[in-house]
Amino acid sequence: MPLINEMEIRGLVVGAFQENCYILASSKTKEAIIVDPGDEPDRIMDVVKDMGVTVKLIANSHGHADHILGVSGVQESTGAKFLINQLDLGLLDQGADSAKQMGREGVTVPHPDGYVQDGDVVSVAGLDLQVIYTPGHTPGSVSYYVNGLLFSGDTLFRGSIGRTDFPGGDYDQEMHSIVNRLLELPEDTIVLPGHMMETTIRQERATNPFILQELTRLRDTE
Repeated sequence: MPLINEMEIRGLVVGAFQENCYILASSKTKEAIIVDPGDEPDRIMDVVKDMGVTVKLIANSHGHADHILGVSGVQESTGAKFLINQLDLGLLDQGADSAKQMGREGVTVPHPDGYVQDGDVVSVAGLDLQVIYTPGHTPGSVSYYVNGLLFSGDTLFRGSIGRTDFPGGDYDQEMHSIVNRLLELPEDTIVLPGHMMETTIRQERATNPFILQELTRLRDTE
């Protein structure tokens, strides 16, 4: 993705579950934030080195294993602080067991260095990400918004939404997060989800079947 408002962004797909990891950096200060290093930390660090940036923070959208298996490796290479919403601590505690179920032995999941909640700003020099609390996929799911870009984690996908049939998931809560928080963003906001292709708020409002169904339901109950 090209330079956007003095911010450089690179994405890569990692792990067996094809999770989208994003590296955001200020083009001026070269300080960076990694969103959702889900796996393959060596590949992530290769991109970091190619960008010539210094990673200061790791900001996770939620605590499912496919989004956190690369955190330890990135921290070991960078010393970056790991941030997540506190309500997903239970998922982090299960991270090693979840990794074993995925055929991954010896995976360690670090304890967060800090917690994010609605309205916080995750910052490095020259780069500020607004935290939007978007529970539903998990109790502590958050999205990050910066410069017309939304990192939606597993809350909103192109033409779909995140699963809510896992422990802690809540469909009604997720639809509330999408309709009342994410659809309030400018329609030209580019949505960069945790899996699959990018989209926009405008496209999802107009075509996403889950959103259309929810908007119809809300109109019918008015």
